[in-house]
Amino acid sequence: MRKIVRWALRLVVVFCAVAITFVIAFNLSPRPGVWLVNVAFDYFTAQTNKALLQHVPHDVHTVSGILYTQRWPSLKMDVHRPSVVGGKTWPTVVWVHGGAWVSGRKEDIASYLKVLAAQGFTVVGVDYTLAPDAQHPAQVQQVNDALAFLQSTEARKLGIDSSQIFLAGDSAGAQIAGQLANSIAVPDYAQSLGFKPSVASAQLKGAVLFCGPFDMEMVRLDGAFGAFLRVVLWSFVGQKNFSGHPALHQASVLRHVTNRFPPTFISAGNGDPLLPHSKALSEKLRGLTVPVDALFFDVDLRPPLGHEYQFDLNRPEGRLALDRLTAFLKRHSH
Repeated sequence: MRKIVRWALRLVVVFCAVAITFVIAFNLSPRPGVWLVNVAFDYFTAQTNKALLQHVPHDVHTVSGILYTQRWPSLKMDVHRPSVVGGKTWPTVVWVHGGAWVSGRKEDIASYLKVLAAQGFTVVGVDYTLAPDAQHPAQVQQVNDALAFLQSTEARKLGIDSSQIFLAGDSAGAQIAGQLANSIAVPDYAQSLGFKPSVASAQLKGAVLFCGPFDMEMVRLDGAFGAFLRVVLWSFVGQKNFSGHPALHQASVLRHVTNRFPPTFISAGNGDPLLPHSKALSEKLRGLTVPVDALFFDVDLRPPLGHEYQFDLNRPEGRLALDRLTAFLKRHSH
């Protein structure tokens, strides 16, 4: 009996020690929380990609792992284009992946980008340094470096038409794409972020924004996603007490857009917690007379369309989003 009691006490001590270690770790650094986010995101990404495989066309040529900047030698891009020889170029969509700034990689969205490329575009998937290894606005600066590479002779051989660029993104990638689009439209805004735009506003034909967070003042930390958001924003700005941090205002695209923002396709599902962000940005841009193609759904649609609904091409709404996106890109290309 005494042995059982001693073992039980040891287990209690070990459990308490582990629990205390976890509490300390989660309070000293966002990294334990980021690890949990990555585990969850990797699982859902794998499920999404598995469902997308049946839609991936065979007539798309891909060049993977292209180094696009010497400043961050680990950062690469993938280029997907129609399998046509002869030096042809296509309007170019630069897509920034999501993952709450702390997760994700260009490979996660490669299947969808191939589907889009088959519609007659060169589609570029770009990696960036995840938080907390880099804080805002490093990710915007890095994608800007990717745009600089796309104007090189080497890029033209990959099917890039740098005179017709669309910035696109999903979730956190939509926020990054939106910030960069506004930086190109308003150079003073780019200067406040510490860089000079790599392309002229005439080269940027449009922005494609799916399911993004566009106004940090709309973020609510007291809801079901409060713990997740605290980890993410701590990582994003590099400060545990992030409330009032200047980076949050800088990153709020909605607070900085002007009538020079490019034509925009914007969408989110009716069950997406970030839906209010997309609707607010759509209304703001329309009020500025920016051409907007917004795709939203009836609030009563069932089952509801969750975050990143557009990647589900087995649902009619996902196919509709692809059709509307393709039409938008062709409408604003020449």
